[in-house]
Amino acid sequence: MHELTLTNATVFTGTTLLPNASVRISNGLIQEVFAGTADDPDAIDLQGQWLVPGFVDLQLYGGSDFFLNASPTAETVVHIYETHLKTGTTSVVPTLYSTSLETILKAVEAVRQVRQTNPNGVLGLHVEGPYINAVKRGAHSANYVRQPTDAELVELFEKGRDVIRLLTIAPEIFSPEQLSRLIEQASQASTLLSLGHSNATYTEATGAFNHGITLSTHLYNAMRPFESREPGVVGAVFDHPGVRASIIADGFHCDWATIRIAKRLLGERLFLISDATFANPTQPTYAFEDFILHYENGRYTNPEGKLAGSSITLLKAVQNCIQHVGLEPAEVFRMAATVPAEIIGLGDSLGKIQAGFVANLAVLTEDFRFADVLVDGRFQNR
Repeated sequence: MHELTLTNATVFTGTTLLPNASVRISNGLIQEVFAGTADDPDAIDLQGQWLVPGFVDLQLYGGSDFFLNASPTAETVVHIYETHLKTGTTSVVPTLYSTSLETILKAVEAVRQVRQTNPNGVLGLHVEGPYINAVKRGAHSANYVRQPTDAELVELFEKGRDVIRLLTIAPEIFSPEQLSRLIEQASQASTLLSLGHSNATYTEATGAFNHGITLSTHLYNAMRPFESREPGVVGAVFDHPGVRASIIADGFHCDWATIRIAKRLLGERLFLISDATFANPTQPTYAFEDFILHYENGRYTNPEGKLAGSSITLLKAVQNCIQHVGLEPAEVFRMAATVPAEIIGLGDSLGKIQAGFVANLAVLTEDFRFADVLVDGRFQNR
């Protein structure tokens, strides 16, 4: 039996901020959270540092050296997880941008294999595209963006059942009948649909939200913007009370003010993703098929000058939201951990520091720098 007590921590439970608090852990689960110093000579003194739920990243393509599209293997999935774990992200949903059905199915098997031994660390697969609008494809390859056949969708959901947790689509490229079937297929396969890379009008986007699409992928980016006579996808997200939206807080995809405005309008419906093509990258250029990346001054662009994912982890997004956007730390921790865990259907086991929850935790210094991370109640850096 592995037991551990952490004391003298500034604990964010997922709902409440507790200064000078203690957390008792046994066999990988949180047993108790209480105010005050623990009466335990073996307790680990965190000296006032932050103790927060481990971050949950629902969209990220790679680690420091490899990304999933180029190498859809179990080894790449593990590499992605281990890279992001180093800065406090304890759960990931590795992501593919638009590609072939063959590559998607290879990634399904890779994620399925890793989940057998690490179900709380690798939560499933996010397939972003290829069923998106070519007008809003961003850095996605034009060679892969397409409208699917009915047979392709049947195979996708049969083989991806319980592994493909998120699928980003542009609903306007589907006929009403096909979109209705897609929503039903996704529901039966436990796949959440997210509206993204879309040129839908406000009316089209609202109709998709009303019929079962509950998420939107990277707010503002690769979607029809808000205008006075056509509110677009952005306006539909703001206006629909049942839709949650991810956002990339890297300083390039969105101005800090637009994040602050979105947070004011959406409240708990807004959550963070890293969107990392590579996190803390080791190489300035990268080429795979027609996906060519150049890294400079903290961002990735393709030869057209379009942003091609980010180069951050969720910790950097958290720091940016606190230091540049001006959001309260507790609310930012919710955006990076509690809300994404709820979205992926694991809000009763991940994303909070409460009795019965998995002890996947991040320790941050008082100024929000990474200090350590715990997985199943065990420190990874000590």
